[in-house]
Amino acid sequence: MHATHAFPRLARRRSALWLTVCALVVAAVALAAPSGATATTPAAAPTAAAAQEPVTVVASDFEDGTTQGWSARGGETVAASTEVAHGGTGSLAVTGRTGTWQGPALSVGDLLTLGTSYDVSVWVRLADGTAGDTVRLSAERHVDGQASYHTLGSAQATAGGWVELTGEYTPTAAAEYVGLYVETASVTADFFVDDALVSYQPDPPIQTDIPSLRDAVTGFPVGAGVEPSHLYGSRGDLLAKHYESLTTGNALKWDATQPTEGTFRFTDADAIVDFATEHGMAVRGHTLVWHNQTPSWVFTDANGDPMTPTAENKALLLDRLETHIRTVMGEYAGRVEVWDVVNEVIDESQSDGMRRSPWFQIAGLDYIRTAFRVAHEVDPDARLFINDYNTNVPAKRDALFDLVSQLRAEGVPIHGVGHQMHVNVEWPSVAETETMLQTFAPLGLEQQITEMDVSIYTSSGESFPTPPEERLRAQAEQYRAMFQLFDRYADQITSVTLWGVTDTDSWLNGSRADAPLLFDREFQAKEAFWAVVDPDWPNGPGEPTGDCAVRYQVVGSWSGGFEGRVTVTNTSAEPVDGWSLRWTFGAGQRVTQGWNAELSQSVDVVTAENASWNGQLAAGGSRAFGFLASWTDANPAPETFTLNGVSCTTA
Repeated sequence: MHATHAFPRLARRRSALWLTVCALVVAAVALAAPSGATATTPAAAPTAAAAQEPVTVVASDFEDGTTQGWSARGGETVAASTEVAHGGTGSLAVTGRTGTWQGPALSVGDLLTLGTSYDVSVWVRLADGTAGDTVRLSAERHVDGQASYHTLGSAQATAGGWVELTGEYTPTAAAEYVGLYVETASVTADFFVDDALVSYQPDPPIQTDIPSLRDAVTGFPVGAGVEPSHLYGSRGDLLAKHYESLTTGNALKWDATQPTEGTFRFTDADAIVDFATEHGMAVRGHTLVWHNQTPSWVFTDANGDPMTPTAENKALLLDRLETHIRTVMGEYAGRVEVWDVVNEVIDESQSDGMRRSPWFQIAGLDYIRTAFRVAHEVDPDARLFINDYNTNVPAKRDALFDLVSQLRAEGVPIHGVGHQMHVNVEWPSVAETETMLQTFAPLGLEQQITEMDVSIYTSSGESFPTPPEERLRAQAEQYRAMFQLFDRYADQITSVTLWGVTDTDSWLNGSRADAPLLFDREFQAKEAFWAVVDPDWPNGPGEPTGDCAVRYQVVGSWSGGFEGRVTVTNTSAEPVDGWSLRWTFGAGQRVTQGWNAELSQSVDVVTAENASWNGQLAAGGSRAFGFLASWTDANPAPETFTLNGVSCTTA
């Protein structure tokens, strides 16, 4: 344990750093709603279904002549109808509306499981003779007596045909009421709904027979940035198995905790802090002051107008800041050990290095001074950080260093510097990152890696439908190099936090899908994970003696089928131009589908040949591919593999 660590070191044991990887077989029966009924599932956490088939929790087709639990939100009439229908002969008619918000609603709170993402759809048609209008599929939630409303999807509807509304909804907190409803944007005319469906895709099970990050990485605690929805199902299982700390992704930002002046809510943050407490994890509070996600009211003057830089407005703004910090930090004093007090305050393009946010424009550096002073008064034992991105860039690094040096000299209680480390497979270099760490070392502060991820992209013009194997290998090499660097500075780096749980959850997913984390979209450990936890990566324990090495994994299994993943490594000193890997199944397994290779099977012999784009296998290089296959009574792993006719060792 390093004396400067912000997090208490939990009792650890060093596990064996190479375990046979196999996915647990978890199966569940997919529940389906019979025609003419609203189907329900228990509110227990869903488990993985065979072949990951969607599970239906609501299916309303209105064929039985009832409303099937749907009711009016106001004074309108909601009744079963046979006037028109999307499917079959029945639908739900909504008449007598006097407000656009009026429409059919279905209470679903007892049917939904926290943290599960539900796909919601319903078909809508406006009554004959009605002008077109936008129709919306929405959700209403009551938590702690406060109602909130969320639009899940919208579309333009007409009287001449049916339009489908679709959206997603993820419950993240226990609620007194959750309802789904349909409304219009402008008109109050009659309309019909039909064929409403709510379903979810079960999470795959996590791998339990692999090392835990918390055991394999011993120089510092490893954490994850999370949302409340990540605390349940397989994501929650991953967190509990692998991580020692949680950072509140959005739950403690200003818009989440004080959306309107004087009204505070902590429901989302409570869920994260409670989960961490239950699992013996530390918590990083993120963030008390930021130029983003701050409600507009914070920067309005006493008359409700936008603030200008006056003495009165500065006093009002700093008063609001103090009230906010005292309330939010006071709520978690003693439970949140580390806080990102101020976030992203540097703009290296400015002559003084300061971002021209409303905070700075109204209050200058005093907003930073006030934030740290008040935070320290509220919880003297908490460790207080200034957090920023691109701190490896010399101009930004130096501007942040100058600011922290100045404030520390003034007695401002800054205890540490947070380096976000949103990087990619090529940038930055280890040398650049080491210079970043060395720059701040003379200040005697803690340093933490606060939001790390490694994008597979190296430019804004790239987009991959599937992450290329060479990028995943480069990503693994970047993670390994960075973690080795962090370990060399473990006397100063007091935690490393990864920004998300699986590739699905990453903030980098937008117009293109990214894959920046250690676990993929199926909750399986990626090569990057092994690069971090296994000192013998990429060859497993010991150096293979042959010219090739193969890792064969069953990464998912269900009744009658399984998913396999194979990684072949060229351990010779010469490159391979075009490869063909062959093995024999010993229990009648049959390959049904493959990707990243051309697979064929003759009786029990399987041949996997390179795809058109991955035939080059450099010396020391690897290629990975996957497949789906059937099995009956047993599913043993193949015992031997040959690459272009040469026997390979297995890892």
